[in-house]
Amino acid sequence: METLAAIAGRRSIRRYQERPVPEAMVEALLAAAMQAPSAGNAQPWHFVVITDRTLLGQVRQINPYAAMAGHAPLAILVCAELACERFPGNWVLDCAAAVENLLLAAQDLGLGAVWTGIYPERARMDGFRLLFGLPEGVLPHTLVPVGFPDQALPAEQRFRPERVHRDRW
Repeated sequence: METLAAIAGRRSIRRYQERPVPEAMVEALLAAAMQAPSAGNAQPWHFVVITDRTLLGQVRQINPYAAMAGHAPLAILVCAELACERFPGNWVLDCAAAVENLLLAAQDLGLGAVWTGIYPERARMDGFRLLFGLPEGVLPHTLVPVGFPDQALPAEQRFRPERVHRDRW
């Protein structure tokens, strides 16, 4: 798939088939995420690959907007290790870039995925840290449920020329 086609066709998929995602695809998603740019090339990210049905089912208690995780064959928890940062505070941007790469890779592989936010909601961050045993100094950023889509959403054209300004506002 061409990059622009992946970008244009990517949608937030919240319903998944029951079949597991092959390990080679999971590795491809993680490799794509780790190709993201990061401030000072610090690459502060860590990824928790979650396939445990019980854990995935408990996610909705922490983040009701991530309830679909309980029906996904896997989810990837994107985190940052603060000690790896070269420019403090940029971990949020670094992880966001990794998440977008992961979402585009999922689209390219024929998988469905959805970005569910954790940061900056303190209660969500604390809940995910506790549920997944994150060590001190590691902060959760995003949970991305992933699977083979069980829904087809048409591509949306989101270009808005009125939001483009040239040289000055």
